[in-house]
Amino acid sequence: MGSLLAKKHAGEECVICEQAKTRGIHLYTSFICTDCETDLITTDTSNPKYNYYLKKLRKITMPEIFS
Repeated sequence: MGSLLAKKHAGEECVICEQAKTRGIHLYTSFICTDCETDLITTDTSNPKYNYYLKKLRKITMPEIFS
């Protein structure tokens, strides 16, 4: 139980920036921090950074198979 509390205090790893953050959203089993979410929704599709976000988000569409 102590490690669970430590994880909640330290935050979760963002699927985009790969840093531990405490605020964000969950999409399926992945976490996107508030900073990346804001950047993502405000980035124009013609901006090269938009393709970076798409590449990172592709990880989310691959559901994990539990056997």
